[in-house]
Amino acid sequence: MTAHPFAAPRLRLTPMRPRDPGEEGRAASTLELFFDLVFVIAVSIASSHLHDTITAGRLGEGVVDYLLVFFGIWWAWMNFTWFATSFDTDDWLYRVLTIVQMGGVLILAAGIGPVFADADFRLLIAGYVLMRIIMISQWLRAARGAGAARWTTIVYACGIGIVQILWVAWLAIDDPVFRGVGLGVLILAEIAVPVIAEARGTTPWHPHHITERYGCFTIIVLGESLLASANTVFEALGEVDDIVPLISLGVLSLIVTAAMWWIYFWPPHHRAIGSLGGSLRYGYGHYFIFAAAGAFSAGVGIEADSQLGASALDPALATFTVSVPIAVFVLGVRVLAIRANADAVVNTVVPACALLVLLDPIIPVPTFLTTFFMVSIVITLVVFPPLEEGRTGAEAVVR
Repeated sequence: MTAHPFAAPRLRLTPMRPRDPGEEGRAASTLELFFDLVFVIAVSIASSHLHDTITAGRLGEGVVDYLLVFFGIWWAWMNFTWFATSFDTDDWLYRVLTIVQMGGVLILAAGIGPVFADADFRLLIAGYVLMRIIMISQWLRAARGAGAARWTTIVYACGIGIVQILWVAWLAIDDPVFRGVGLGVLILAEIAVPVIAEARGTTPWHPHHITERYGCFTIIVLGESLLASANTVFEALGEVDDIVPLISLGVLSLIVTAAMWWIYFWPPHHRAIGSLGGSLRYGYGHYFIFAAAGAFSAGVGIEADSQLGASALDPALATFTVSVPIAVFVLGVRVLAIRANADAVVNTVVPACALLVLLDPIIPVPTFLTTFFMVSIVITLVVFPPLEEGRTGAEAVVR
């Protein structure tokens, strides 16, 4: 019997087929933006624990724990983002599964504290594995209508599944050496899954959509940094008689954050992901950009604690907790998006100023040099706009 032409799809589900990578007007959906918010909660908690650990004088321990925790946050976000750009259907099942993933993020966020306090990864990995199991179900659903990308979707599902089993097994390791080695191997295994899956046929990512998603997450993380920085300064104002240094720190933090936003959105990011290699470089490289943006807010808090005499960290090192994340952020953006779209002047000034911010501890006014060099970058970008489509940075250098 022939189905009625106006009959509703089975279970009111939309067939999950590859999206058109050249689709006009493709933009981030409200579900994707909603999804980002729970990740910002996780980033905020990680930054807060980074601040507390470093202020207590455990600099190395805090940085290592933060980078490990942030990997789980970033990797889960990135995998969903690239999947969504290729197979988003926005039907009720897709929405429900995405919301369950958001629950996994909250579980992961609840597990960040035990990692910093006792190196206890159980709750964090429980949330992480839950998110990844949902991604397996999404990839298997996509496989039914993926066409030429079917093999790729199956490899993703199988690869993710195998690594999650290994994560659970890793929790049973007691020896610190084997535990550390196993952690490194599992991180490499996670990173290898997309490389292997996309090798025989790429999923149809949408350049403008995917870079918009990265831009949205950058704005949210920078916004969280502004909030954390402002709260730190506001809370400290009532604890000191001389408020000028703290007010100066707050003003300079606003200027630096605005400069980070300006620098990030100066180049046309979509040009960076035209090939598989470019896409992997862009996607993976953002780990450093996002982690640095999250660490920046912790650095402002550490600097404020140092001014109040409430930090066990050397004052010079406290200043570095602000300048180093900024340098990493700017250099990351330069490598991934600015270099190929800028002339010789921009390609000289940006990395030079990014490195010069590390001189900040040589003067008694915290973050002043950082602010000066960040503003210098922005002025340079205003004077020298991005190259036109079709020209490269190398061509600009020759000319």
